[in-house]
Amino acid sequence: MVLSKTASESDVSIHSTFASRYVRSSLPRFKMPENSIPKEAAYQIINDELMLDGNPRLNLASFVTTWMEPECDKLIMDSINKNYVDMDEYPVTTELQNRCVNMIAHLFNAPLGDSETAVGVGTVGSSEAIMLAGLAFKRKWQNMRRAQGKPCDNPNIVTGANVQVCWEKFARYFEVELKEVKLREGYYVMDPVKAVELVDENTICVAAILGSTLNGEFEDVKLLNDLLLEKNKQTGWDTPIHVDAASGGFIAPFLYPELEWDFRLPLVKSINVSGHKYGLVYAGIGWVIWRSKEDLPEELIFHINYLGADQPTFTLNFSKGSSQVIAQYYQLIRLGQEGYQNVMENCHENAMVLKEGLEKTGHFDIVSKDDGVPLVAFSLKDNSRHDEFEVSEMLRRFGWIVPAYTMPADAQHITVLRVVVREDFSRTLAERLVMDITKVIHDLDGLPAKIKAKMSDACAAQENGKINGVKKTAMETQREITDVWKKFVLERKTNKNKIC
Repeated sequence: MVLSKTASESDVSIHSTFASRYVRSSLPRFKMPENSIPKEAAYQIINDELMLDGNPRLNLASFVTTWMEPECDKLIMDSINKNYVDMDEYPVTTELQNRCVNMIAHLFNAPLGDSETAVGVGTVGSSEAIMLAGLAFKRKWQNMRRAQGKPCDNPNIVTGANVQVCWEKFARYFEVELKEVKLREGYYVMDPVKAVELVDENTICVAAILGSTLNGEFEDVKLLNDLLLEKNKQTGWDTPIHVDAASGGFIAPFLYPELEWDFRLPLVKSINVSGHKYGLVYAGIGWVIWRSKEDLPEELIFHINYLGADQPTFTLNFSKGSSQVIAQYYQLIRLGQEGYQNVMENCHENAMVLKEGLEKTGHFDIVSKDDGVPLVAFSLKDNSRHDEFEVSEMLRRFGWIVPAYTMPADAQHITVLRVVVREDFSRTLAERLVMDITKVIHDLDGLPAKIKAKMSDACAAQENGKINGVKKTAMETQREITDVWKKFVLERKTNKNKIC
């Protein structure tokens, strides 16, 4: 006699996920569901939705590493359940972090003796590293002012207007005035002369950028150091320098070893670098290195013992994964100086291929420099009909994510596109991108100017020399055109989201 039974609706083990009820029911988006669902269904639903994300390898907006070797991927997964802060429980992981700190410090020419260990810490990225470095500068300045019997309630920091937003966060969160050197057309980094002019007795440090986010250019840290030394000598101040080498810290030592930007300069007291950029590690690791112990006030370091032995800690967060620290150590010993140099040379050469290909189209002006971070920033020679924002949008048809943005003050009338060349961006991809950009330009040239009607009144008024009774300059007109385009692209994206 054959026995049989009907499977209940809850018996999902015999169903494929797509034959189950879980794919025809909407899942809660803002509240936790009351009932559980099978692991297979949860995985499939989430995986399906994630397919709508962009391809990380084609995300040319990001400086962050998107590819690592399978052996390193395995190390990451094997250590993903280790909490880095448990130093007593994971002493080897702690030792690997200390090795990374010392290797990077020597890479940056820290003045260390043969048996002297470097002063530094791993962070979740350069943002945390910059916060820690800024706090060290602020506390050291406050201690000095108190010892001199002077007020210490109005600290400031001098940067260029091209700094990453984490500097603005530091200034706002920790109540430090941010003095920005404005940019100008054709010069998109901090001018050292103007920076030193802004320095006063309340300046806790001047922040120089080794690899601007906007165009990849290295700021002249050597000139800044020399000018600041002279001003310190004249005033009796001791204003130091911090180098934000988030993007360029793992590039300059291998491509430009003679460039003086690091601890070879006496006023450079701390440097941050992103391991997850050209340190070639996935997102989630940064480093900050101090010149000496004297540059990191002892009172900022906490000591805990409830996880075992005494553990010094100087971080903004507490718990964090160990995987990225281990991955950084893997890259440092796996590649060595030879491997890092080869990777950086490849990135630079592929950036030059991309640059030359764009120049040959005859449609673009190159805004970036050949030396610096391997990226290409470029703008349209003629944006009277279509501009960079629409080029960026149409490139997504081919899968490319290429950002378009305006420069900071006082160069906000300049709009650029930027392609970051990472380790996994091959020459074949560079040549393919040029072909796709050429197709986009051809397609745009065959279309009517989509905002012609919106701009006609403004253009007519400009020809008459008056808008609202005030004559507009060419720069003001260009800014207005840029604002209209940004609004136009935003409206299109909003409408698409509504349809979806």
